[in-house]
Amino acid sequence: MALQQKKALSKTSKVRPSTGNSASTPQSQCLPSEIEVKYKMAECYTMLKQDKDAIAILDGIPSRQRTPKINMMLANLYKKAGQERPSVTSYKEVLRQCPLALDAILGLLSLSVKGAEVASMTMNVIQTVPNLDWLSVWIKAYAFVHTGDNSRAINTICSLEKKSLLRDNVDLLGSLADLYFRAGDNKNSVLKFEQAQMLDPYLIKGMDVYGYLLAREGRLEDVENLGCRLFNISDQHAEPWVVSGCHSFYSKRYSRALYLGAKAIQLNSNSVQALLLKGAALRNMGRVQEAIIHFREAIRLAPCRLDCYEGLIECYLASNSVREAMVMANNVYKTLGANAQTLTLLATVCLEDPVTQEKAKTLLDKALTQRPDYIKAVVKKAELLSREQKYEDGIALLRNALANQSDCVLHRILGDFLVAVNEYQEAMDQYSIALSLDPNDQKSLEGMQKMEKEESPTDATQEEDVDDMEGSGEEGDLEGSDSEAAQWADQEQWFGMQ
Repeated sequence: MALQQKKALSKTSKVRPSTGNSASTPQSQCLPSEIEVKYKMAECYTMLKQDKDAIAILDGIPSRQRTPKINMMLANLYKKAGQERPSVTSYKEVLRQCPLALDAILGLLSLSVKGAEVASMTMNVIQTVPNLDWLSVWIKAYAFVHTGDNSRAINTICSLEKKSLLRDNVDLLGSLADLYFRAGDNKNSVLKFEQAQMLDPYLIKGMDVYGYLLAREGRLEDVENLGCRLFNISDQHAEPWVVSGCHSFYSKRYSRALYLGAKAIQLNSNSVQALLLKGAALRNMGRVQEAIIHFREAIRLAPCRLDCYEGLIECYLASNSVREAMVMANNVYKTLGANAQTLTLLATVCLEDPVTQEKAKTLLDKALTQRPDYIKAVVKKAELLSREQKYEDGIALLRNALANQSDCVLHRILGDFLVAVNEYQEAMDQYSIALSLDPNDQKSLEGMQKMEKEESPTDATQEEDVDDMEGSGEEGDLEGSDSEAAQWADQEQWFGMQ
């Protein structure tokens, strides 16, 4: 009996400390760890745009204790700060722990890490997990994207899209739309954006480019509707502000476009489309040097996007810096390769110098050989033919380009060429088509108004007959003319009041 009491006491003595600690155990479990607190602090600093403080907080965590989400945040912050080497290291650490982290794969590819190296880091998972055969092709496609090989990237993503697992994938459709845009195929780009938008009505990513393309086509009502829809989804993203800015820019309200572009940059300093919008608005307002700064920043963020270089070169040409424009165009030609877009860009600069006119002609012919439907090349070739007064050749070029597509600028230039060869009726038809495509196209409107003002010989004869009748006092055939004049006077007064 005494032995049993001793055993019971010894058990009680062992249990008591544990019961005292059991009350504090739930509280300690509720409290976040020190590492988690530091991660939350870094998130707060990021929201406050204090990236240096966020990096300092995360750097203070020992590397062995960093979770994948910590390494991912560090990699993104390093990349944003232009520190490529530590960014690559952090992305690789994410992939080591999570081989299927697609954002880390894209991060490495964007920092010029070769696709084969990135694919090797996921090979073991691809071989062990079923239905992952698409991943290696996906990595290959985005490797082409980040090296600027648009045509091969488009072909590879199209092959992925046909697979049942990735059919109607919104991310792939958005990437495909962006690639068509970079390749200068605006028609297919718009179609893919529309397809992605139908599948995901709350899609925001890429809608800034979509809005820009719609604005360029003169579809300002659609741009306005798109902007309203995006604002209803979220006003904390750059895209809604860029879309509204595009509407203002193509409505020639440049100061408002400037404000909206600045607001978009405030929300996302890495928004390339926002930088391009603000740069274009500054350029059109005559603030060319400020515009140059924004286009250079856009080039730094997206070195494979030709429209960033186009904006900068336009600024150089606007400030008569033809030499700087030529240097930049040659660099783009060497960096991005000899395709229809780079050839046309170089030709555009060559057209500014009378000495290099023949070189421009050769470059444009090469561009049109590669892509006969490339609108910018057709426009520049037509400009060259207009200078040489080869209107018949220009008409043939434009008719050929318009055979499989319809574009406001091409119809308007064809109208100008037809006027030059006295084909007035068909010229009027071309101006009408141009205005139906873009009712805000001022040059088409001016061309049509100029033709309407030109009196035909029959009109002149009729006016002479009326003058003769007034001089002879024959008023019998003009009965009711006073009442008609009164009606027109009333209408004019009404219109003047509107």
